[in-house]
Amino acid sequence: MRVLLVEDDPMLGNAITASLVRHHYTADWVTSGESALHALHTDSFLLVILDISLPGISGFKVLKELRSKGDKTPVLILSARDELNDRVYGLNHGADDYLVKPFQLEELLARIGALIRRAVGMADDTIVVGDVSMSVNSHQVVVAGECINLTPNEFKILLYLMTNAGRVLSKNQILQNMHGWDESSGLNSIEVHIHNLRKKMPKGIIENIRGVGYIIQH
Repeated sequence: MRVLLVEDDPMLGNAITASLVRHHYTADWVTSGESALHALHTDSFLLVILDISLPGISGFKVLKELRSKGDKTPVLILSARDELNDRVYGLNHGADDYLVKPFQLEELLARIGALIRRAVGMADDTIVVGDVSMSVNSHQVVVAGECINLTPNEFKILLYLMTNAGRVLSKNQILQNMHGWDESSGLNSIEVHIHNLRKKMPKGIIENIRGVGYIIQH
């Protein structure tokens, strides 16, 4: 899932980008306000991490431009300015969170996860079970604040399990939901896809009830 990072400090930008990639985000990194506006105009992002002190167009101006167009993409401000007035100004002009430099990457990731959970939870097409959120239209899957990249078949299987949370579903039931699959080879394919799906998600999300089927608990 794509995150736009707007940061002109090369060391910090590299560190944040590497951390995002390690946690399964796709990070687009730009270093100026002009580049940020261009990226926001041409692409869609799950979240924007926005430094305030940028060359040329400031981060505050980028934020104002974004909100003036009705764009509700969550924005997390990064700034070395620790004054109350700066934090209040940013939040009052459409920022969703404000993080003061220097900071630990663990805190940044926690704040990103909280903003994404909040944004995904507000979507009309979202299914939420425990720590797992699925956006049906955008095919975004967020688990405990982290984006998980799934294949179309993995997404379809997870969606079926999520919409039947609390029920044990047999492989045959799952196969019947996968329209167009050949039944003779489909059961083996179901096993392979669920195996791969479980590897991508935290342990215990999808439970295997031996000899019966699979379940996601409420």
